[in-house]
Amino acid sequence: MSGRIVTREPGDSVFFRDGRLFIIDQTALPAAITILELHTPEDVAGAIRRLAVRGAMAIGVAGAYGVLLGALQAAGGDVEEIRRAAAGAVSIISASRPTAVNLFWACERMENALEEGAEDSPDILTRRLGQRADEIALHTIESNRKLVEAGQEVVGDGAGVLTHCNSGPLAAIRHGTAVGVLIEAHRRGKGIHVYVDETRPLLQGARLTAWELDREGVPYTLITDSTAAQVMRRGSVDLVITGADRIAANGDTANKIGTYGLAVLAGEHGIPFYIAAPGSTVDLECAHGSRIVIEERDADEVRTCAGRATAPPGSPVYNPAFDVTPAKYISGIITERGVLRRPYEESLRGSGE
Repeated sequence: MSGRIVTREPGDSVFFRDGRLFIIDQTALPAAITILELHTPEDVAGAIRRLAVRGAMAIGVAGAYGVLLGALQAAGGDVEEIRRAAAGAVSIISASRPTAVNLFWACERMENALEEGAEDSPDILTRRLGQRADEIALHTIESNRKLVEAGQEVVGDGAGVLTHCNSGPLAAIRHGTAVGVLIEAHRRGKGIHVYVDETRPLLQGARLTAWELDREGVPYTLITDSTAAQVMRRGSVDLVITGADRIAANGDTANKIGTYGLAVLAGEHGIPFYIAAPGSTVDLECAHGSRIVIEERDADEVRTCAGRATAPPGSPVYNPAFDVTPAKYISGIITERGVLRRPYEESLRGSGE
């Protein structure tokens, strides 16, 4: 199977080789770097559900290659068998997580590849699906590279920056979004210091973002989520940057639970609050944030921590994975097209294509 993403660079969290999909198991970090080998669409959907691969862009790319794996399962069959297998893979993978629009963006492009070329041979159809998955991966890498450069506009020398959850290379294959901007700022010698929310209940900030910053030598301080207001109040934070899982046409943005509260706190303290996400995260068909489906996850994620009970068994739990930050709190949206400003209904046009 042809594939231009066949040579993994250091830090790549998703890559495809010899008919198999490989991912860094993000649930194993920071204790170990474990590479998982995925063979079927069901493997990919399971890895997405249990957050072995996570981050809007990484799951989009993994989803695209998962559709390709479905087609490869039908190797030796006729064109219609391959189409059915790939379409079934789209259904399986699309149902794995509901909020991150990049997954649906990638699956739609794989579906489009299925419909092109009415007179295909099985080999031509399978090859086109592989090429389309590669295109999605390359588009993701390149758009994030441009985004990371554009984000330097908002990060000044010596800035104190607060971020939430994980939006580095792990979440986006190679460059990252919000954390990618910060890594690049450090590489350019800007002398920044990053405050990392631990991000309860699954500690993506502590386990993943701190690990990425540590590897890059970026100065950082890990804080509990409830400490954010205090570090803002004492003047340690000059700006907040987070990633996003879906951006509505009006700029309302879904991101990891706790982001909305940070935006309100930043507004109260007069601190700019930025979102960093590529155009594939923009859903122009979603008019505003109230239409974004918010995933709710297992109650035991809150009742336990690191495998130990932290609440009585059976405690009632509300565990949304995401919240929606209204556009009025967002100072700018960092994309591969530059830093977009209000009114977002106008500046976001042309995104999400």
